[in-house]
Amino acid sequence: MSIDAGTDASVVLVVDDEPQLAELFAAWLDDEWEVRTAHDGDEALSAMDEDVAVVLLDRRMPGKSGDEVLDSIRERGYDCRVIMVTAVDPDFDIIEMGFDDYLVKPVRNDELATTVERVYRRQEYDETMREYYSLASKRAVLETEKPRSELERNEEFRQLEQRLTVLRKSVDETIEGLRTHEDYAAAFRDIDS
Repeated sequence: MSIDAGTDASVVLVVDDEPQLAELFAAWLDDEWEVRTAHDGDEALSAMDEDVAVVLLDRRMPGKSGDEVLDSIRERGYDCRVIMVTAVDPDFDIIEMGFDDYLVKPVRNDELATTVERVYRRQEYDETMREYYSLASKRAVLETEKPRSELERNEEFRQLEQRLTVLRKSVDETIEGLRTHEDYAAAFRDIDS
């Protein structure tokens, strides 16, 4: 994956209380991403801003746990993807947690890089699908309230329909490109919110 230097939100924040591991993960990712590291929960929250696209978050850390950091990230309204990268085996408590993927240590370089790329792509899918459904809803309301002849004469409505056609193609390509059920489910996760 290649991230355009001019693109917003192209930062990966690696949070692990083992500095050597945080630096290793950063080294694996720094060819494709701007990477920041943090070694505890408070440092992680201080490093958060709108440019952070993906957070790699350890669950067990002294002070604020990864679970608490995740809650704070969501409470503060950051629209980033979070991957839990931890030695904690998953249990049913993860069902309600607001992360996007879960990796159990030890993690391989290719596994980490692929997961970061996949969850980052999900963010792009989510934005496209949200815009599509928002515009489709607006079109439906206008079609209900206005006569067809008036809609056909209106330039803004024609532009709306053109944008919907472009977005529909993108949504169709996205759905075709989703390789696994988990990717499909994750792409639609935030549409209702």
